Amino acid sequence: MSNWQQRESYLTDIAERCLRGHKSFDLRRSHLVEASQISKGTIYNHFPTEADLVVAVATAHYKKRLERAYFDQSLYPDGLTRFLMHHCWGLRDDLLYDRFIISRVMPNPELLEQVTDENRMAFEQIYGAYIQWNNELIKAVGVVEGFDRAELVANYLRGAQINCDDAGKHYNDASMYYQFSYALSQLMGHSDKRIPNQPAYVSWLASQEDTANAA
Repeated sequence: MSNWQQRESYLTDIAERCLRGHKSFDLRRSHLVEASQISKGTIYNHFPTEADLVVAVATAHYKKRLERAYFDQSLYPDGLTRFLMHHCWGLRDDLLYDRFIISRVMPNPELLEQVTDENRMAFEQIYGAYIQWNNELIKAVGVVEGFDRAELVANYLRGAQINCDDAGKHYNDASMYYQFSYALSQLMGHSDKRIPNQPAYVSWLASQEDTANAA
């Protein structure tokens, strides 16, 4: 990784931390100067416009989600379980760290028109790969005719993330993940398939705590 890439990764990490607990993307490039102790000129070189900052943060977010998706492939052999647990992990991650819900602002075609070609292409590549992973897994689990399952699921995921954040849901609530997974399986058209029961989510949450404590 080049110094440029390392610095941009550092800046997007700082931006993500500054946005925790926020319900709107009210962070500006100038705010990063004090938070990062990096000069204004350098920050503006990385993010030529305010839109570039938003898109760069979104790119970093979906890159982490994609890395987790690939990791989940080794954890969950069953496709439906993998899909459900991946998105449970994402919801827990958002709630635990009080992250800004990036789907509040992205994807946004108008915003993408305002950014540099480099930042737009970086976002489209990462976001496209993540959406492809999701869609291919939905197909692998089994396509049920009648509705665009990928679109139904994507709309539900966005709404659930925002609603859970707005409602101040607790990250350690096993019943929330069970209900979340139940809704996802229904939208995917697989109400006939068994999903993890609520005690399984209690165990999963405990394992997440153990992993964090061991890190």
